[in-house]
Amino acid sequence: MADITLISGSTLGSAEYVAEHLAEKLEEAGHSTTTLHGPQLEDLQTEGLWLVISSTHGAGDLPDNLLPLYEAIQEQKPDLSRIQYGALGIGSKEYDTFCEAIEKIDRLLTECGAVRVGEIEKINVLDHDIPEDPAEIWLDSWKNLLPSV
Repeated sequence: MADITLISGSTLGSAEYVAEHLAEKLEEAGHSTTTLHGPQLEDLQTEGLWLVISSTHGAGDLPDNLLPLYEAIQEQKPDLSRIQYGALGIGSKEYDTFCEAIEKIDRLLTECGAVRVGEIEKINVLDHDIPEDPAEIWLDSWKNLLPSV
């Protein structure tokens, strides 16, 4: 089973709740997890499997607790070619920048050589009072795409 680092960026806590819930589900499935809310670049391994969960706020902005990591990756351009990752965004379709934060993160990670596993999942909070529910459904499919370890 895989060792997965869950990275969450949240303004009001929804992405953190989703990360904690998904970590629990991954562990129930036999994976080992580490959950980091707004980690610094030096907190992360530059190899392995990441699951990035981010809300979007403002005009497509990253959450404040994820911005330092994003900026550090942008400045340092570390070699992330040994990282595979999943990407899950939470936002409101009321805005034309729906889930823009996870899209920015996705672009940056791929620029540094990381390889996304599966498609970006985007959860519209207007459709789901509890974003953990659609995130769990997505996770069930995403787990099947993980490399055998």
